[in-house]
Amino acid sequence: MSRLLPPGSQHRRWIQRAGVLLGALTLVGCATVGPDFQRPVVAAPVAWQAAQPHEGTPAALVDWWAQFNDPVLTGLIADADAASPTLAAAAGRIAEARAGLTVSEANRLPAVDGGASVTRSGTERDTPVAARTTGAVAVDSAWEIDLFGRVQRSTEAAEARLAAREFEWHEARVSLAAEVASSYVNYRACRQLQTARADDVVSRTETDRMTGVAMDAGFTAPADGELARASLADARADLEDQRAQCEVNIKALVALVGLPEVTLRERLDGRGNALPVPAAFAVDAVPLQVLSQRPDLAAAEQELAAASADIGVAEANRYPRLSLSGSISLTSVLTGGASTETLPWSIGPALSLPIFNGGARAAEVKAAEARLAQQQAAYTSAVRTAVREVEQAMVTLDSAQRREADARTAVEGYTRFVAATETHWLAGGVSLLSLEEARRSATTAQRKLITLRRDRVLDWISLYKAVGGGWTAPAGDRS
Repeated sequence: MSRLLPPGSQHRRWIQRAGVLLGALTLVGCATVGPDFQRPVVAAPVAWQAAQPHEGTPAALVDWWAQFNDPVLTGLIADADAASPTLAAAAGRIAEARAGLTVSEANRLPAVDGGASVTRSGTERDTPVAARTTGAVAVDSAWEIDLFGRVQRSTEAAEARLAAREFEWHEARVSLAAEVASSYVNYRACRQLQTARADDVVSRTETDRMTGVAMDAGFTAPADGELARASLADARADLEDQRAQCEVNIKALVALVGLPEVTLRERLDGRGNALPVPAAFAVDAVPLQVLSQRPDLAAAEQELAAASADIGVAEANRYPRLSLSGSISLTSVLTGGASTETLPWSIGPALSLPIFNGGARAAEVKAAEARLAQQQAAYTSAVRTAVREVEQAMVTLDSAQRREADARTAVEGYTRFVAATETHWLAGGVSLLSLEEARRSATTAQRKLITLRRDRVLDWISLYKAVGGGWTAPAGDRS
């Protein structure tokens, strides 16, 4: 090795020049390459193009579910939150991202490794040599000097991805709560529809009985008897179909909340089938303020920041790397009764220069830039989706509010009409067909009202989810 270095004073001058070169690289090269992340400008409309809820009031939405005054619903949301595999998977992704950040931060510090060994050696037979014991303890250290910010950019990317995973966990919680609430509301409405259909079956059963008596007495034509039986069979089939739909809703809730079905049924049966009444809330008139509350957009922004930092990592890989390494060891050799010890050590810098790689590192930079462009497109798409979801929820909610009064009036009117028609039918003033048409209209109106009330609650839930579900970004994380 000594023959490779200039002898004497030339050797010392060579070392001095190498030190000057490394020092110059350290001073000149200590700059972080790659773009600094700029928070994207949200391309949100200046104002909503849909009517805002007219009865809402400004309020924090964190405890919105409690305002339903339905302990069964709030309990089911809590159960789902505790047992959801979706949330467990999201929590696992957070832990993975946190471990990745730890690895990136550790690269800022020197790496120190230690080792120890003991060996026994000797020879036998013709030329015996006394056995000897050799013991060694060594410590090695290496530290990369972050000349061009590769480690810093890597840490920035890891921090951004950790934040994105945390925001996604919040989004999963919001989505899960909304899904449980929607399934619960659908179940309650389904039971109301089942009750309405059961009442209709009772009414048609009585009509069939009375028609049969009248037909046996010769006061009613056989055709009326066939009509009454067909109408009753039709109502029974509708009732069975409705019952099956309610059972399907039960199965969906079991899968969501993770409770045994028997336990879930006991909870649901312990409270009537009344729909929960949501508390109205106001939507901020400025779309940008609403969008800043959505955890999915916060996650998309952090993914954008990570992609930006990845460009810096790829760019830094094109430049020299400077590292400082050192080692020290203690070696002890015991031969016979004599012992010798040595303490060798070394320390010095090492410079790695990328000379030729066939354009691979340049291609890695272009690939990172392409991934950033993809993330920018994904962020823009997420913003547009958020605007669409909020405005669609406001449109459907406004429509449901406007239609409910008319639907209620229709039910009341048809109910009175059926009662009057039935009286006339008993008196022989109208045909059974007229009574069935009146009953069919009343049944349809009642189902529409139940469905409309259900949809109104679901629209409030959709709006709650669309505006961020009560989640608020920590101060300073969002603009």
